[in-house]
Amino acid sequence: MFSNYVAIFTVTLMCSVFLVWSQRWHGHFSLDAAGGVQNHHKLPTIRIGGVSIAMGLLVAWQVAEPDVRVILGPMLMAGLLPFAFGFAEDITNKVGIFPRLIATMASGFVAWLFSGVAMRHTGLPPLDWLLQFTPLAVIFTAFAVGGVVNAINIIDGFNGLAVGSVAIMLSAMGLMALREGDAPLATLCFSLAVCALGFCAANWPLGKLFLGDGGAYLLGFLVAWVAVMLPMRHAEINAWATILVCAYPVVEVAFSIHRRKKRQRSHTGQADKLHLHHLVHRRLICQVLPDLSAELKNGFTSPLCWLFVAMPAAVAVHFSHDTAMLALAFGGVVLTYSAIYARLSQFRWCLTAYTLRHSKSELQP
Repeated sequence: MFSNYVAIFTVTLMCSVFLVWSQRWHGHFSLDAAGGVQNHHKLPTIRIGGVSIAMGLLVAWQVAEPDVRVILGPMLMAGLLPFAFGFAEDITNKVGIFPRLIATMASGFVAWLFSGVAMRHTGLPPLDWLLQFTPLAVIFTAFAVGGVVNAINIIDGFNGLAVGSVAIMLSAMGLMALREGDAPLATLCFSLAVCALGFCAANWPLGKLFLGDGGAYLLGFLVAWVAVMLPMRHAEINAWATILVCAYPVVEVAFSIHRRKKRQRSHTGQADKLHLHHLVHRRLICQVLPDLSAELKNGFTSPLCWLFVAMPAAVAVHFSHDTAMLALAFGGVVLTYSAIYARLSQFRWCLTAYTLRHSKSELQP
């Protein structure tokens, strides 16, 4: 088993290194130029790291036991859809937000077709009653999957942030599966986490290679589908447990949509530098470690954000059967996020309408 993890990690890492080394052959279409709205890199950087993730996943499928392949196979086939649309955007910059959003939601529908799994138990009795009607369950599942996939893409803003977060989330869900005696799903989760870590070894802290939309969408789909499967395979695990595991990216995307709606002349899909990780970078890392190079400041932002992923994930693992504690913890994540965001953006501990419409971090370096 350990040798399988080593193979997945090694292949993902070596493919990542090869992409960086060979950029003179493909750089004309794979380089991400510096200077974009959300870019923090100073030099053009390869943004097709999703290829490395895909290769690592193929190895994971190749070395997996039959009971793991039964789960992983449908996931990989469904994951091809968001990966393809994201990769097309990476190399052309011409795939709009709406087609990519539809592709990420459609991946949940495709996964249901292949596996027959859909969200039917959420811990909310009225909603669960409605979800017994299969069409509603499939639509709800597709919407939830699309939301998580895009949430992972949103937090892909600094070296190692997204892949490190994905590894933490998958490991947490793997521990939950292991505790329920579901060895195949636990093995799958750990294999996917190792794949993410293989890429992270090449990406963090210096950012020689980026996930791109293809890689972020693919990893986001894997996280989302495991989050759907786990409580459906084990009714004793409350769906709030996997929601809590994914709390940081989910809260980030929900808050970003709300914030952009409040700001004048701002579209909900418009990129900006006002996510929590941008504020952590600007207000904490750049202030506390001013002498570091720009690349290291970029990389050292991620560990602080990983903590915001790891803490609710740890609570979810411990209280995976306790609906009240899980819901309370999710509320705590929302309040903590709001307080930290207000503190970093407006130097106060509570959000106001002004905080949502403006940000001092937007006006000052």
